[in-house]
Amino acid sequence: MGAVKLKLESIDFLEREVRLRMPFRFGVVTLTESPQVFARCRIRTEDGRQAEGAAAELLAPKWFDKNPALSNEDNYAQLRASLRAARGQYLAHGMATAWQHLSPTTGLVENYGPALIDRAVLDALCRALGVSFYEAMQKNVVGAGMFEGLDLEKTFAGLKPSERIAARHTVGLVDPITAADQKERVNDGLPETLEEVVAAYGQRWFKLKVGGDARADVERLSAIAAVLDRIAQPYAASLDGNEQYEDMAGVADLWSKMKAEPRLRRLVAGILFIEQPVKRQKALATRVAGIDKPLVIDESDDSLDAFPRAKALGYKGVSSKTCKGIYKSLINRARCAAWGDEYFMSGEDLTIQPGLALQQDLALVSLLGITHVERNGHHYVNGMAGLAAAEQDEFLAAHPDLYERRHGAVRMKINKGELAIGSLACHGYASAAMPDWNSMRSMK
Repeated sequence: MGAVKLKLESIDFLEREVRLRMPFRFGVVTLTESPQVFARCRIRTEDGRQAEGAAAELLAPKWFDKNPALSNEDNYAQLRASLRAARGQYLAHGMATAWQHLSPTTGLVENYGPALIDRAVLDALCRALGVSFYEAMQKNVVGAGMFEGLDLEKTFAGLKPSERIAARHTVGLVDPITAADQKERVNDGLPETLEEVVAAYGQRWFKLKVGGDARADVERLSAIAAVLDRIAQPYAASLDGNEQYEDMAGVADLWSKMKAEPRLRRLVAGILFIEQPVKRQKALATRVAGIDKPLVIDESDDSLDAFPRAKALGYKGVSSKTCKGIYKSLINRARCAAWGDEYFMSGEDLTIQPGLALQQDLALVSLLGITHVERNGHHYVNGMAGLAAAEQDEFLAAHPDLYERRHGAVRMKINKGELAIGSLACHGYASAAMPDWNSMRSMK
């Protein structure tokens, strides 16, 4: 099919509120609510075809910028400003390929706007051409070429998505491990404790948050291990530091204490990698040392050259998150293939909500060849419970393998720890259904 040129005719931003059923503590924030923003764009291709596309992302506070002097509202304002700035840049382009519209910069906040618009543009392009996201990338309709000596077109052509992917469950810093940890229950019929999650979903992949105090982290991990060790089959986990450790020596101390703790023997053996344990200001200033598990950058992945810089310091992996840019993930996939098997990508979450955000992220990580992905939005939010019944019905009908109606709401369906995602191979960017635009307000 080859590259297709397009012109952006319009870009709109809309919002609606998301309220969590349980508080989610990661890094320096305990999240209980946040707006979700939607980008809706209209394009015209060079041969006159027109289509509308969309994408969605949470305006997550205290992740893109963790400055404690900034309030959650300050963080929201930063991300909205990034969206507005990116809209001006994209609308100023003439007829060009999606790849040429790409406007990457440096900074997680700064790249938030381009990352969301890129997905909406790609959705519209897929709809205009009548192809799926997978076909669009494999046939390089976006017009990618050579990058750092890598033949991206050849890389994209060889990518093969799967129809199933394992869900890696997040255990936040204030999540109850057993019923004894709870002062009160949500009582909405859904799992609340880690014990209940394992029993309900059959998951075997986990992501465990650590808080920056090695001794306290070892004690909490030991409580978690007491539950996970009951699983008869093998299980695996990642550690997520969310920048809570001051330096690499602190991370090495944590890992040393974990290996020395008898209660963590099975958990330590199942650790896959450690994700961004050191603050971004220092993470890429010193070499990885004293840790015999691979380290992954996440918050430090703030520019197109971040992964090569991290590689030079001993990091082995980089996270894929749609909020950091789908094309960056695809470039990093090509780098891993060129650098060798010891380099890899992980699939991580930012409380992604069911609907466009969830579907587009799942399609991306599947195309990248990632076999398990962190999923936490289904646990901390009661699915589509806050949406109109008609919108819930539309998504359930369009993606019946991914969703189910449970406890009064359409929500993500996990069967034996896995998600079925075959329906994402639909026309558009994994978007066989569209949200109810009339239920939203214009972005503040």
